[in-house]
Amino acid sequence: MVTTDDLLAAEAAYEDEVTGTGTIPALFEDSAERHATLPAQQYKGGIYDRSLADEVVPEPADGEFALLRYEEMREIVRNLAAGFRDLGLEHRDRVGIFANTRMEWAQTDFALLAAGGVVTTIYTESSPRQVRYLLDDPDADGVVVENEELLARVLGVEDDLDLEFIVIMDDVDIYDERDDILTLGEVYERGADAFDAETYQSWIDETDPDDLASLIYTSGTTGQPKGVKLTHANFRANVSQVRKRYGPRPDKDDDVPVLDEDSKSLSFLPLAHVFERTAGHFLAFGSGGTVAYAESPDTVQEDLQKVQPTTATSVPRVYERVFDAMREQASSSGVKEAIFERALEIGRKYGRTENPSTALKFRYYVANKLVFQQVKDQLGGNIDFFVSGGGSLNKELAELFRGMGLEIYEGYGLTETSPVVSTNPPDDARPGTLGIPVVDMETKLDDTVIGPDRKGKADGEIGELLVKGPNVTEGYWERPEETEDAFTDGWFRTGDIVERDEDGYLIYHDRLKQLIVLSTGKNVAPGPIEDAFATSERVDQIMVLGDEEKFISALIVPNFEAVHRWADRKDIVVPEDPVDICEDERVRDWIGEAVEEINDDFEKHERIKQFELIPIEWTPENDLLTSSMKIKRRNVVERFAGKIDRIYGREE
Repeated sequence: MVTTDDLLAAEAAYEDEVTGTGTIPALFEDSAERHATLPAQQYKGGIYDRSLADEVVPEPADGEFALLRYEEMREIVRNLAAGFRDLGLEHRDRVGIFANTRMEWAQTDFALLAAGGVVTTIYTESSPRQVRYLLDDPDADGVVVENEELLARVLGVEDDLDLEFIVIMDDVDIYDERDDILTLGEVYERGADAFDAETYQSWIDETDPDDLASLIYTSGTTGQPKGVKLTHANFRANVSQVRKRYGPRPDKDDDVPVLDEDSKSLSFLPLAHVFERTAGHFLAFGSGGTVAYAESPDTVQEDLQKVQPTTATSVPRVYERVFDAMREQASSSGVKEAIFERALEIGRKYGRTENPSTALKFRYYVANKLVFQQVKDQLGGNIDFFVSGGGSLNKELAELFRGMGLEIYEGYGLTETSPVVSTNPPDDARPGTLGIPVVDMETKLDDTVIGPDRKGKADGEIGELLVKGPNVTEGYWERPEETEDAFTDGWFRTGDIVERDEDGYLIYHDRLKQLIVLSTGKNVAPGPIEDAFATSERVDQIMVLGDEEKFISALIVPNFEAVHRWADRKDIVVPEDPVDICEDERVRDWIGEAVEEINDDFEKHERIKQFELIPIEWTPENDLLTSSMKIKRRNVVERFAGKIDRIYGREE
């Protein structure tokens, strides 16, 4: 049995071309040289009206994927870098990228960094007011936008900004009269004319590892976003740390999956956030892997089948959606609900059993034939592992995926840590944990910030997680007071309550600021209660409430498709309108059964006493979720204040 100490020692000793120090442009150049003829990017046809010419990026047939090799991607990056320099970009100038995750986002990012720029990111759902802030706060010198819609938001606030240039990824020619608005294709052409290999290398050499590489703005769940300063050294350290865990170390058994030049990932999380930027972008290209870009988060399943990736990074919300889709598709394909649920039960038991019996192996074989293989085929049939971050993953959900032969390695991190603090090692992954800290990551727990009732419920040491390491930010952009508050004696305070077990694995509990304090004085962590509904067929989304109230309650978005399936099975008629569904007592009773079932797993003061049903899904577009799919609790409370008043008897 491999011990935690053995794993960490093997990681610390491992070195290859990807590990080490340096800058991001040097990492990309070295990888492109080593993997010149290997596929680097796959992109889908019929989605964008790309401004990069056909001879640079050949357009595939609608709905099909084409690929660029590393030598082709490198030429695009080099020419774009020269083009941005020709536009006037100088070392340490800040440039925003305002686009969805796509091939050009990655190329632009590497090009700006190679040219010596600092990339600041903007979420595509940002309002004009937020766009103004996210470009004005870093005093951006330029911005690269995706399309005419996002361009309009920038133009609507440009009088308040000091932009020297605006670049559009798509082919838009209605601004020919303005010299400061160009397409990405035009930047490429200018760069191709101006490119000089020696000059290009001098830009890379001019950049120091301690130079600022990016400003990534926090999600703003609790107020105005802060720009987290991340250097090239921060990013390179985290790439190295994760590579040491997932790379092809010689001590790994042959059946342990690795991340290397044979890996192919599907990218669909926002590159504006640090999780996808580091794990699905810097690390992936540094390792010589292939990155395919989904059309959108809504087409992930279709794109998985076409691309057939070996891995993907995502957030818990997406895995919950995948699970819901599996259940629905199993039903529509003729697999009876009872068979599906029984297969899940067998898979869960198989995944938890170290030495399964012959009888269990046979039952698993049957379940795999009837259900699991269909699921794996729907996900492309080639998945080695998934990675989950950006929130707490329900343990039962992770065990269900494992039981189907689909490992999800959960990890933990923050924007301020570039982001990975810990992740489950493929050699010894443990569902329900955040894994063990990556190499060179120091951690300690401050137990003075939590009460004895919280300590009593933990099996191991528990407290607020504090971290130190080469991947940790030096602070926030022009926010000295917030920076000072974020650190204690050089330790960054994560604000998360975490438990550490005897083997050093971390277990997430909740955000310190989100702890609910009932009027009775009892403390309740909402996260574990909400996570418990992850595999519930009846509940799509849930937010637990009760701060300064007598009891715990919840706002629940029903799974409306499941409601209709249930109604069909019961041969009853329910309304079509979601608003009317939420007022239907039969539906409320049905969802109430799920609530009571989950209540049984919690202490009396933690149980949901009352709930209200919400007729709309919470999304980033309606400002009820962040781009990384976390609930904006303050916004939900404000939006549904009337529902909350009804729960607590405050109706007039």
